[in-house]
Amino acid sequence: MRTAKQLLPLLIAMAALLLLFGLWVPNFLHHENMLDLVQQISVNAIMAFGMTLVILIGGIDLSVGALLALVGTTTVYVLTRGGADAQSLSWMVLAILAGLCVAGGFGTFNGLCAAKTKMPPFIITLAMMLVARGAALRYNQGRPMHIPDHQTVFLALGNGRLFGAVPVPVVVMLVIFFLAAILLHRTRFGQHLYAIGGNREAARFTGIPIVRNEILVYVICSTLAGIAGLVHTSQLYSAEPASGVMFELNAIAASVVGGTSFTGGRGTMYGTLIGAILIGILDKGLNQAGIHFSSQYIVKGLVILSAVYLDVRRR
Repeated sequence: MRTAKQLLPLLIAMAALLLLFGLWVPNFLHHENMLDLVQQISVNAIMAFGMTLVILIGGIDLSVGALLALVGTTTVYVLTRGGADAQSLSWMVLAILAGLCVAGGFGTFNGLCAAKTKMPPFIITLAMMLVARGAALRYNQGRPMHIPDHQTVFLALGNGRLFGAVPVPVVVMLVIFFLAAILLHRTRFGQHLYAIGGNREAARFTGIPIVRNEILVYVICSTLAGIAGLVHTSQLYSAEPASGVMFELNAIAASVVGGTSFTGGRGTMYGTLIGAILIGILDKGLNQAGIHFSSQYIVKGLVILSAVYLDVRRR
């Protein structure tokens, strides 16, 4: 009941935005346009689910956008190697695992530094954002790497449709959403995250393994950024080393707009999903209305500022 009451303003805002752009932009509410909208939302939502866990414990991860590009370039680099084996399904799985292992490695490093040192997560992940971006640009001298045409399964990850109607990225997003919601709202691990974000010292005295949980949170966040990178790379039909710029801000915006508190200890996956949808509607609606991209940045900044202000007022 309490969660439903918290989500009601977000649902009202979502309905208001849909109505606004439905009246403003011709065919905005058309079936195909809505399918395209949810497909575009999927990448940001997947990243935002991981970002929610990090913000929930009072942290931040600015490296996810660069990791998205690095995972994409790593995966496609492996896909284009291997000779005759490169066309097999097992080689595609190997390439995907290689990309996700890179993401997991960055997440482990971020978590260890955040949990074991006194460095602020903002600085740690800012530094790793630069490392990941530089590593991505090392591939192919920073030029795009096209996905081979024979990799139909990998291309379907970002562009396919199940039963001819449901975009595959949306299915991936919903599966991850349900798993993340169960992890956060139905497990002891999730309860520990709320406790750590609410009062770290009290959580320590009650015996909660803070270091282990913090490392695991950053690993999950980076891994989800890696999965978003796989979907995004497939959507582009190529690995773009320069892609993912400012994606971390979209993920943060979705989490904060969805009700996750920057001070930690409060937030839900349900709110984050609606937050990602709100950001997606805002982006697509303003684009199709012909609003200049500079004005779009201003609007998005004001939305984030308003969400943080309302959170402060609630507290």
